Amino acid sequence: MLMQQTLDKLYELKLTGMAHALQEQMEHGDMGGLSFDERFSLLVDRQYTLQKDRSLTRRLQLARLKYPNACVEDIDYRHPRGMDKGQVQELTMCRWVAAKRNLIITGATGLGKTWLGCAFGNKACRDGFSALYYRVPRLVEEFAVARADGTYLKMLATLARTGVLILDDWGLSPLEGWAQHSLLEVVDDRAGIRSTVVTSQLPVDKWHGTIGDPSVADALLDRLVTSSSLIAMKG
Repeated sequence: MLMQQTLDKLYELKLTGMAHALQEQMEHGDMGGLSFDERFSLLVDRQYTLQKDRSLTRRLQLARLKYPNACVEDIDYRHPRGMDKGQVQELTMCRWVAAKRNLIITGATGLGKTWLGCAFGNKACRDGFSALYYRVPRLVEEFAVARADGTYLKMLATLARTGVLILDDWGLSPLEGWAQHSLLEVVDDRAGIRSTVVTSQLPVDKWHGTIGDPSVADALLDRLVTSSSLIAMKG
């Protein structure tokens, strides 16, 4: 009866991992050889693992990665794509995220830029950082909606506090008017504070021409490129 009351209290406190582990201990007679400290440690370990798994699942859901199952462990180096294996493996350790640096991935269509960007986002989530994926054309559309319905500042705040922001298909279409200024707001809010991943079909030296206002282009590129690592895929 006392043990059942303990189980009920654990469930009420939402300590389901500990509750399940305690039930397993009760069902297995061979646990009697363990000390109290050992058995209690097993309960805590189960709860800790459960909460870590839940947090990771939540971060991956919020990230909205185009390829949520993309993992850096699955990067294929067999096909020649111009990637430096040593550089990529160093980046998979996410020290660039902790250092609040950016990552730029360029290359032609079909080389796997988006998949690679999502893989880095997935790894960032597994390392405890939040992430968020956007195609730049879709982000511009959502900016327009947010400006119309009054949620623009809230959207900027969300983008600013995201650990790793993935901007896919940069330069796919020219940036004009308020769209370029909105992107500058996002990039400026994050510069030196959070990490941004940018994927683009265009090499970096072609980006300036896709932004209508040269002064905005200078500011955007200064904040994105100055503190960044570059993976220039070829093939």
